[in-house]
Amino acid sequence: MLEQIDLTKKMTKEAYQEGIDSLKERLAGLQRECRSLGIPVILVFEGLDASGKGVQINHLIHPLDPRGFQVFAIKEANEEERLHPFLWRFWTKIPEKGRIAIFDTSWYRRLSTERFEKNFPEKEFLHTCEEINSFERTLTDDGNVLIKFFLYISQKEQRKRFDKMLGSKETAWKVSRQDEKRNRNYRRYKSINEEMLEKTETACAPWVIVEAENRRFATVKIYTEVIRRLEEAVRTKKREEEKNTKTDDGAPSVLPECSLVSSVLSKVDLSLSYTEKEYKQKLKKLQSRIELLHSEIYRRRIPVVLGFEGWDAAGKGGAIKRLTEPMDPRGYVVNPTAAPSDLEKSHHYLWRFWRNMPKAGHIAIFDRTWYGRVMVERIEGFCTKEEWQRAYREINEMEESLVHGGAIVLKFWLQIDKEEQKRRFDARMENPKKQWKITEEDWRNREKWDLYEEAVNEMIIRTSTSQAPWIIVEGNQKYYARIKVLETVAEALEERLKKEKKESLC
Repeated sequence: MLEQIDLTKKMTKEAYQEGIDSLKERLAGLQRECRSLGIPVILVFEGLDASGKGVQINHLIHPLDPRGFQVFAIKEANEEERLHPFLWRFWTKIPEKGRIAIFDTSWYRRLSTERFEKNFPEKEFLHTCEEINSFERTLTDDGNVLIKFFLYISQKEQRKRFDKMLGSKETAWKVSRQDEKRNRNYRRYKSINEEMLEKTETACAPWVIVEAENRRFATVKIYTEVIRRLEEAVRTKKREEEKNTKTDDGAPSVLPECSLVSSVLSKVDLSLSYTEKEYKQKLKKLQSRIELLHSEIYRRRIPVVLGFEGWDAAGKGGAIKRLTEPMDPRGYVVNPTAAPSDLEKSHHYLWRFWRNMPKAGHIAIFDRTWYGRVMVERIEGFCTKEEWQRAYREINEMEESLVHGGAIVLKFWLQIDKEEQKRRFDARMENPKKQWKITEEDWRNREKWDLYEEAVNEMIIRTSTSQAPWIIVEGNQKYYARIKVLETVAEALEERLKKEKKESLC
């Protein structure tokens, strides 16, 4: 790919000065339009050392309103970032609607400099490429404009720029030993980057190769491409808004005349139960096991993600309470998921969950999860049909990314029947101390039971994987439900610890 690039392209000073002011004015206007239309923009600058990424970013932001963008200089991951999944530190930097995020190197660092230095296995390289491609597709599907630049210079030009920087005390610090090493091994490093470009060139996020030996030429090319892509995004957004005024794509879902989704929930045996004595005996033993396992999970730096979904009043809170009682409170966080805030709505729906993913050795418990997109948001019309349909793939890819990063991922669906829910609702209404637990929304959701059951069945079928399975919990009897949750978690932790021990002995 890089071999065909003509590095002799230049632009005279006169031609540059004649056109740059017009480009700056157009870019400033487009920033205002993107903000008013709520279009998020992500600009990625990658390239060879000394190719001028910082210089070009400074040129690009000159006409922009500084209140509307943020520049992120991505270096080697710090300790906190290393304890989280690979994509965590990038998800947390994704811009809200109408803002611009500029990355001076990005998630591609793993595929370029880190691969050069650590020479990790081919399998890991290919998996990271797939993970990045999925990440970028998720962002662009949600309306983010993603523009990726790769700045390219020759080995000779790179050496020339290094020597110039080394010749001055003020700039010598910019040239590191790693930079020098990559220059000496220019062919190998270029080959690594070519493979990266080839494996991550996609229709939704293509690469723009910038001939960067002449900085004026590079600046104009970058400006021109950013303007082109933003103009295209503005036109698309305006067409979508016109279309949405004529159609109601976000209308609540309705049941098809004949459901094609087999009913997983109808096969659940809700008669399962324990006596109070059995419950107390099992609970005590299980909590003792979990206390020890939690300590070992922390020691071995294994992250754990537990998601709880289920019908209103199904007992999620009670199960979570019994699960966390024996745990060290410094090692877990329970994340209650409510309706998204205005800030959360201005990001991709997965953003707020990525922010709360646990670091190595910690447990993140979600009381309601990212599956709201394919249940509540689907049924209530808070997202479009296209959005909730693609969410199955996006969620599976996110969970796969977590598992690949070393996490244990378990998802619980607490199942009760309609009669049991009514009984629990009535009991809450009659108890002054529990009336706060029941809301008008709970009663409204109950009226849509059949719609939700259809959505849940489809959700379980499409998103229960070997790496991140759904565990359906028979919940008509709370004792049984709580014990099953604790047993499942204990068994999963023990299985993982046995695997880790076995691998350490090999």
